[in-house]
Amino acid sequence: QVQLVESGGGLVQPGGSLRLSCATSGFTLDDYAIGWFRQAPGKEREGVSCISRIDDTYYPDSMKGRITISKDKAKNMVYLQMKSLKPEDTAVYYCAAVMTLGHLCGTENYEYDYWGQGTQVIVSS
Repeated sequence: QVQLVESGGGLVQPGGSLRLSCATSGFTLDDYAIGWFRQAPGKEREGVSCISRIDDTYYPDSMKGRITISKDKAKNMVYLQMKSLKPEDTAVYYCAAVMTLGHLCGTENYEYDYWGQGTQVIVSS
């Protein structure tokens, strides 16, 4: 049974940093791409990064330079390191998974089959 559990969210001041974690179980990261998404109040869920099964990463232009996605296969964990946080980064952050034979990953909602419950990030002074 595929499960994803996010953690690490919280309240952070503008300009601060935060590392989100996604604990995975029921599958091997060698066979799955993992994406991070976020949904701000009143907005649609959007992709912020992804990491492929062979560790290729993708960042939308809007996120480049401020976030880093990584994985620890031994621990079945995927991380999203965020820095220089802004109030507009406030959102519920989700990790998602999809089994794939490909070497790339994407950040569209429809590309992923499994989702975690989300972790809240609030950027405010």
